[in-house]
Amino acid sequence: MNVQETMAQAGAAAAAAAEDAINTKRCVVVIDAALAGGKAANAAAVIALTIGQRHPELVGAPLVDASGASHPGLIPIGIAVLSAPSEALAGLRAKAVQAGCDVVDFPVQGQQTTDYQAFIDAVARVREEELRYVGVSLYGPKKTVGKLVGNLALLK
Repeated sequence: MNVQETMAQAGAAAAAAAEDAINTKRCVVVIDAALAGGKAANAAAVIALTIGQRHPELVGAPLVDASGASHPGLIPIGIAVLSAPSEALAGLRAKAVQAGCDVVDFPVQGQQTTDYQAFIDAVARVREEELRYVGVSLYGPKKTVGKLVGNLALLK
Protein backbone atom coordinates (compact mmCIF):
# COMPACT_ATOMS: atom_id res chain seq x y z
CA MET A 1 0.00 0.00 0.00
CA ASN A 2 1.40 3.39 -0.95
CA VAL A 3 1.31 6.58 1.09
CA GLN A 4 -1.65 8.02 -0.85
CA GLU A 5 -3.75 4.90 -0.28
CA THR A 6 -2.86 4.91 3.42
CA MET A 7 -3.82 8.58 3.70
CA ALA A 8 -7.08 7.96 1.83
CA GLN A 9 -7.96 5.09 4.19
CA ALA A 10 -7.12 7.21 7.22
CA GLY A 11 -9.28 10.04 5.88
CA ALA A 12 -12.17 7.67 5.23
CA ALA A 13 -11.84 6.20 8.73
CA ALA A 14 -11.81 9.67 10.28
CA ALA A 15 -14.88 10.67 8.26
CA ALA A 16 -16.71 7.51 9.35
CA ALA A 17 -15.81 8.15 13.00
CA ALA A 18 -17.03 11.76 12.75
CA GLU A 19 -20.29 10.58 11.15
CA ASP A 20 -20.81 8.01 13.92
CA ALA A 21 -20.17 10.71 16.54
CA ILE A 22 -22.73 13.14 15.11
CA ASN A 23 -25.30 10.38 14.59
CA THR A 24 -25.48 9.98 18.38
CA LYS A 25 -26.32 13.67 18.75
CA ARG A 26 -29.30 15.87 18.08
CA CYS A 27 -29.51 19.49 17.06
CA VAL A 28 -32.63 21.60 17.54
CA VAL A 29 -33.48 25.27 17.32
CA VAL A 30 -36.30 26.59 19.49
CA ILE A 31 -37.87 29.89 18.45
CA ASP A 32 -40.22 32.23 20.32
CA ALA A 33 -43.69 31.09 19.18
CA ALA A 34 -44.97 34.69 19.10
CA LEU A 35 -42.44 35.94 16.53
CA ALA A 36 -43.71 36.94 13.09
CA GLY A 37 -42.54 34.74 10.21
CA GLY A 38 -39.68 36.97 9.06
CA LYS A 39 -38.31 37.49 12.56
CA ALA A 40 -38.60 33.76 13.31
CA ALA A 41 -36.75 32.90 10.07
CA ASN A 42 -34.07 35.47 10.92
CA ALA A 43 -33.59 34.04 14.41
CA ALA A 44 -33.34 30.47 13.11
CA ALA A 45 -30.86 31.51 10.39
CA VAL A 46 -28.61 33.48 12.75
CA ILE A 47 -28.57 30.63 15.26
CA ALA A 48 -27.93 27.98 12.58
CA LEU A 49 -25.01 29.96 11.17
CA THR A 50 -23.41 30.06 14.60
CA ILE A 51 -24.02 26.33 15.15
CA GLY A 52 -22.22 25.61 11.88
CA GLN A 53 -19.30 27.79 12.91
CA ARG A 54 -19.03 26.12 16.33
CA HIS A 55 -19.47 22.60 14.96
CA PRO A 56 -17.96 22.29 11.47
CA GLU A 57 -18.34 18.50 11.74
CA LEU A 58 -22.07 19.04 11.25
CA VAL A 59 -21.57 20.10 7.64
CA GLY A 60 -22.02 17.07 5.40
CA ALA A 61 -20.20 16.10 2.25
CA PRO A 62 -20.87 18.18 -0.86
CA LEU A 63 -23.86 17.17 -2.95
CA VAL A 64 -23.24 16.43 -6.62
CA ASP A 65 -26.16 16.55 -9.03
CA ALA A 66 -26.68 14.48 -12.17
CA SER A 67 -24.94 17.16 -14.25
CA GLY A 68 -21.83 16.88 -12.09
CA ALA A 69 -22.30 20.29 -10.47
CA SER A 70 -21.29 20.42 -6.82
CA HIS A 71 -23.48 21.97 -4.12
CA PRO A 72 -22.34 22.77 -0.56
CA GLY A 73 -22.87 20.04 2.01
CA LEU A 74 -25.79 20.36 4.41
CA ILE A 75 -26.28 19.03 7.91
CA PRO A 76 -26.77 15.25 7.65
CA ILE A 77 -28.64 14.89 10.97
CA GLY A 78 -31.14 17.67 10.29
CA ILE A 79 -32.23 20.47 12.57
CA ALA A 80 -35.72 20.44 14.01
CA VAL A 81 -37.06 23.99 14.34
CA LEU A 82 -39.43 24.03 17.29
CA SER A 83 -41.38 26.73 19.09
CA ALA A 84 -41.94 27.68 22.70
CA PRO A 85 -43.42 30.64 24.55
CA SER A 86 -40.86 33.41 24.95
CA GLU A 87 -40.95 33.10 28.74
CA ALA A 88 -39.87 29.43 28.48
CA LEU A 89 -36.71 30.03 26.43
CA ALA A 90 -34.48 31.28 29.27
CA GLY A 91 -35.42 28.28 31.41
CA LEU A 92 -34.81 25.89 28.52
CA ARG A 93 -31.43 27.49 27.92
CA ALA A 94 -30.45 27.13 31.58
CA LYS A 95 -31.53 23.48 31.72
CA ALA A 96 -29.64 22.69 28.50
CA VAL A 97 -26.45 24.32 29.77
CA GLN A 98 -26.78 22.40 33.05
CA ALA A 99 -27.30 19.15 31.09
CA GLY A 100 -24.05 19.72 29.19
CA CYS A 101 -25.51 20.67 25.81
CA ASP A 102 -23.82 23.20 23.61
CA VAL A 103 -26.22 26.14 23.52
CA VAL A 104 -26.39 29.03 21.08
CA ASP A 105 -28.75 31.73 22.30
CA PHE A 106 -30.09 34.79 20.52
CA PRO A 107 -31.04 37.55 22.95
CA VAL A 108 -33.98 39.79 22.00
CA GLN A 109 -31.66 42.77 21.72
CA GLY A 110 -30.34 41.28 18.47
CA GLN A 111 -33.58 42.05 16.67
CA GLN A 112 -33.78 45.58 18.03
CA THR A 113 -30.82 46.93 16.03
CA THR A 114 -28.83 46.31 12.86
CA ASP A 115 -25.65 47.58 14.53
CA TYR A 116 -23.69 44.66 16.02
CA GLN A 117 -21.77 46.90 18.44
CA ALA A 118 -25.08 48.30 19.71
CA PHE A 119 -26.25 44.69 20.18
CA ILE A 120 -23.10 43.85 22.15
CA ASP A 121 -23.57 46.97 24.28
CA ALA A 122 -27.26 46.24 24.92
CA VAL A 123 -26.56 42.67 26.07
CA ALA A 124 -23.72 43.91 28.29
CA ARG A 125 -26.25 45.98 30.27
CA VAL A 126 -28.42 42.96 31.18
CA ARG A 127 -27.58 40.31 33.77
CA GLU A 128 -27.66 36.71 32.52
CA GLU A 129 -30.71 35.78 34.58
CA GLU A 130 -32.61 38.76 33.13
CA LEU A 131 -31.83 38.11 29.45
CA ARG A 132 -34.74 37.12 27.24
CA TYR A 133 -34.35 35.27 23.96
CA VAL A 134 -35.92 35.08 20.52
CA GLY A 135 -34.39 31.64 20.11
CA VAL A 136 -31.96 29.07 21.44
CA SER A 137 -30.35 25.99 19.97
CA LEU A 138 -29.31 22.83 21.73
CA TYR A 139 -26.74 20.36 20.45
CA GLY A 140 -25.96 17.29 22.48
CA PRO A 141 -26.73 13.63 23.05
CA LYS A 142 -30.04 12.59 21.47
CA LYS A 143 -31.60 11.45 24.74
CA THR A 144 -30.58 14.58 26.63
CA VAL A 145 -31.87 16.95 23.98
CA GLY A 146 -35.02 14.86 23.52
CA LYS A 147 -35.87 15.09 27.22
CA LEU A 148 -35.47 18.86 27.13
CA VAL A 149 -37.60 19.51 24.03
CA GLY A 150 -39.90 16.49 23.90
CA ASN A 151 -42.98 18.55 24.74
CA LEU A 152 -42.38 21.23 22.09
CA ALA A 153 -44.10 21.45 18.72
CA LEU A 154 -42.60 22.29 15.35
CA LEU A 155 -42.52 25.99 14.51
CA LYS A 156 -45.51 26.95 12.37
